[in-house]
Amino acid sequence: MSTPVSEPPKGRLRQIRQAYKITKRSDKNIGLILLLWFLVVGGIFAAVGYFVFGRGTLGIITAVVFGLLTGLLAAMIIFGRRAERAAYAQVEGQVGAAAGALQMLKRGWDLKPAVAFTKNQDVVHRLLGRPGIILVGEGNPNRVRNLLATEKKKHARIAGEVPIIGIIVGDGADEVRLTKLVKHVRKLPKKIKPREMTGLISKLRALDAMRPAAPMPHGPMPTSMKGSRKAMRG
Repeated sequence: MSTPVSEPPKGRLRQIRQAYKITKRSDKNIGLILLLWFLVVGGIFAAVGYFVFGRGTLGIITAVVFGLLTGLLAAMIIFGRRAERAAYAQVEGQVGAAAGALQMLKRGWDLKPAVAFTKNQDVVHRLLGRPGIILVGEGNPNRVRNLLATEKKKHARIAGEVPIIGIIVGDGADEVRLTKLVKHVRKLPKKIKPREMTGLISKLRALDAMRPAAPMPHGPMPTSMKGSRKAMRG
């Protein structure tokens, strides 16, 4: 009786294929672009390797392998950037897109989606990190500003000296585009220490316990964004 041979794991390939399909919808020339990057970068490094490693058989083989690997790496880097951009483009303007983008932040961050909302689907999400309490609003700018102001007052009662930062996601003045939200948050100056966050989280949970449950939609952003980024990580 023969022992069945287990198939190799296909999770990573499946993620890459899914990310490619998502990107192809809004980036029609993605295949050609990736091929050009692979050929140009791979060709340049193969040529460099040819002169570095010598012109013998071993040197030529090493140069070819070197060119293939660097070309593939360049294509994957470009693919990752364009896949992420495409994922943002597909969900920009949808309720919950900002929360999905903020989920890309991992260590040192505590995200609470939709701590406040209106019947018109204006939403405020809360992010706690080294910069302090960050309130991120999305929706109609005028309504969101009022919602943010209300939330700042509520959080100020328990925040003490912890900074409270308000961000509105959008394309207007003093607003942050969805595609730049995560980068913007990461660049905020660090004002509190990690040990201060532990006690603050307990206070924030007590504040949240007094709120009604938020009808937070599970849109495509978390799935698309995470899939695209996971496919690019080694």
